[in-house]
Amino acid sequence: MNETRRELLAALADGPVPGPELAERLGVSRAAVWKQVEALREAGFEVESGDAGYRVVSVPEYGAAAIEFGLDAPYDVEYHERIPSTNDRARELAADGTENDVVVADEQTGGRGRLAREWTAPSGGIWVSLLLRPSRPPADVPLYTLAAAVAVARASRDVGVDARIKWPNDVLVADEAGEERKLCGILTEMEGEADRVSWLVVGPGINANIDADALPPDATSLRAEVGDVDRRAFLQGVLEAFHRLTRRDAEVGEILDAWREHAATLGRRVRVDTPGGVVEGEAVDVRFPGSLVVRTDGDDERVVHAGDCEHLRPA
Repeated sequence: MNETRRELLAALADGPVPGPELAERLGVSRAAVWKQVEALREAGFEVESGDAGYRVVSVPEYGAAAIEFGLDAPYDVEYHERIPSTNDRARELAADGTENDVVVADEQTGGRGRLAREWTAPSGGIWVSLLLRPSRPPADVPLYTLAAAVAVARASRDVGVDARIKWPNDVLVADEAGEERKLCGILTEMEGEADRVSWLVVGPGINANIDADALPPDATSLRAEVGDVDRRAFLQGVLEAFHRLTRRDAEVGEILDAWREHAATLGRRVRVDTPGGVVEGEAVDVRFPGSLVVRTDGDDERVVHAGDCEHLRPA
């Protein structure tokens, strides 16, 4: 999206604005304002022109301009109806030198999860990848996965779904019997050197308006839990929450505290398959930058930095 249209969307989000004022704010002619308004109408926006100026009456259900309209976060959105992988596209943008990009797709044909697992990504989901260039060392990158999980959990609760986070990168929903099903997985990828991150891609895949029978047996969707949701509003909530947690002046402790608040893993007996072997015991905490603390049966505390975590049922 070009900068003029982005500034126009930001101005219109505040309410009716006269054409001359828009032209002055955008630094363009009134004819250029009219041209941009017409482009928004062609994109599905309903824009009225009255005595008070231009006013947005309705917004398209989904799409780049729709997601950016009223978004309180500094991201540029690129939308695709169908794409192999939003993470792969974000990696391409990283090679072009951009940042703060959000790649969104209605459907992914080559989605993948952590450890190269296949990820079902049909039409109706919220498939998104954020391209960032944070001023943190690579060792701190797990914080961004934690923040993304918190953002999804918060947006889920806003629509009535009691979502919880499973370490390290899943968002789950439990039924009345305590059976947990996956609502969201997060694939985080990066490139960097010893002391700096060149680029970071954080890719939440959220089962939104999808029938449960179109998903694996251990997965669920927002539709299955509460019915269809407004994907545009839901994604805006995720992006805004993620930005607040990861902004440059944010405190690291804020992310960790928020993760603990929404955690399904803490207080549970877990088995974690790590590169150094299996660790089993009670998950008691998460530490900077996202390591899981497990108290083993021998009452030792093991700090797990990476691994595949399984929630165990009580004996």
